[in-house]
Amino acid sequence: MNLELLESFGQNYPEEADGTLDTGSMAVTCTFNRHGTLLAVGCNDGRIVVWDFLTRGIAKVYNAHAHPVCSLSWSRTGRQLVSASTDNLVCIWDVLSGECLHTYRFPTPIMKVQFAPRDNSAVLVCPLRPAPVLLKINSDHLTLPTVEDTDSNIVASFDRRGQHIYTGNAKGRIAVIKVKTLKIIASFRVTTGTANNAIKQIEFSRKGSCFLVNTADRIIRVYDGKEVVMCGKSGEPEPIQKLQDLVNKTPWKKCCFSGDGEFICAGSAKQHQLYIWEKTLGNLVKILQGMRGEQLLDVVWHPIRPILCSISSGVVSVWAQNQVENWSAFAPDFSELDENVEYEERESEFDEEDEDRSKEDSTLTKKKDDIQLDVDVTSVLPIRAFCSSDEEDQDPDLLGFLPISPEIDEPEENVLLPPVDPTNQTTPPEPVSKKQKVQNIKLDGTSGGEEHPLISGTRKGKKRTSGGRNKAPKPPKEGKSKNKMRQKGGDDVISMGTTLPGL
Repeated sequence: MNLELLESFGQNYPEEADGTLDTGSMAVTCTFNRHGTLLAVGCNDGRIVVWDFLTRGIAKVYNAHAHPVCSLSWSRTGRQLVSASTDNLVCIWDVLSGECLHTYRFPTPIMKVQFAPRDNSAVLVCPLRPAPVLLKINSDHLTLPTVEDTDSNIVASFDRRGQHIYTGNAKGRIAVIKVKTLKIIASFRVTTGTANNAIKQIEFSRKGSCFLVNTADRIIRVYDGKEVVMCGKSGEPEPIQKLQDLVNKTPWKKCCFSGDGEFICAGSAKQHQLYIWEKTLGNLVKILQGMRGEQLLDVVWHPIRPILCSISSGVVSVWAQNQVENWSAFAPDFSELDENVEYEERESEFDEEDEDRSKEDSTLTKKKDDIQLDVDVTSVLPIRAFCSSDEEDQDPDLLGFLPISPEIDEPEENVLLPPVDPTNQTTPPEPVSKKQKVQNIKLDGTSGGEEHPLISGTRKGKKRTSGGRNKAPKPPKEGKSKNKMRQKGGDDVISMGTTLPGL
């Protein structure tokens, strides 16, 4: 696949639905690897399903957790995958073998996990209550500093190259922490005035230094990361863009950048709707409408191509462009015909030697045929779409695809081998499963027993739906209705469904 030919000169955002991916259970969250060849989907039954996105087939299934998976993140090489579940467990997996490399148990629910962009041994963990934690694999964990000691519900994210960590608290203040020193080098408040707008999400673009901030006031603000760092702790950087739904005042569930950083997509928290804006001008260019009544859980943009994946009602929906075949772009003489036309052959069209050609033209063609060109077919040139701006070559350790063994329904018997003696069959020893040691992470200022918001939200929804399905009480039959009255504290309490005489 030549990625350079995929770049279109028109709009570079999805326009219509392009099918669904059914994992066999309710999907909760999803994320692409660095090249967009694999899509990891976390399900409510604890499974992690990895899709080969080019063939739209399941490449791997991991029975990862016993509780729903709430967050996923790929490593830079794509060989490791970190997952978090609603039972406060964080696990790091080997993608090829499916083996669990490390398991960590936290005292509070985990909202987000993220691999460091340039370090496969560092994972950013965002718990519900205390400050975010920088988890060092095969080492100790480090708690990130906060602007105020009473900060809660802090969201965090690495920048594009992993040099800084941006955190946002419930009071609308964003802090920039240097990863090497773990010190706050810049801080500013998103909104001015007395109103405290909680930071819901911080997301960085794959290209450039821009990042977006999703706040509780239903406005998406886009900032320049270089300007924020230059302003320092006392600065007040102005946002590049402010994006919102002025008509419906829609709150946003999840926001993301396009692969080239030119578009911003925001998913509605009320229903399955995706809004797409152009970053430079701030124009709303497209609204993708899903099924009515569905609630959006997650949305991600493909790292390279104009493709979106959204999750609602446990199904992954794919949104892409409408591909129109234009053969004249490859062959200028190509023309589409409504009916068959009889072809008129020219006189010397299929002759080995053109008799009508002059001698000068024939000598020129012979000279061109005699020129020998050396074609290099061994060296592999790096794909620029897969390389960062500060890199010249691709990572040789990158895992782009997963090997899949063919499924044989009924294998044919080998007639050359002797028949198997049933009396001399030896049972192979069962492989010994290694029990992964769970490392308990202790955090200050946490109280156990908290429930994950994902579980509490589903329970509230079930109560509402079950309450709507309750059957109405049957009316009492005539002649058998009794007025039930009870005396309590001097007040008459009348039960429902009774009739008072005289009324």
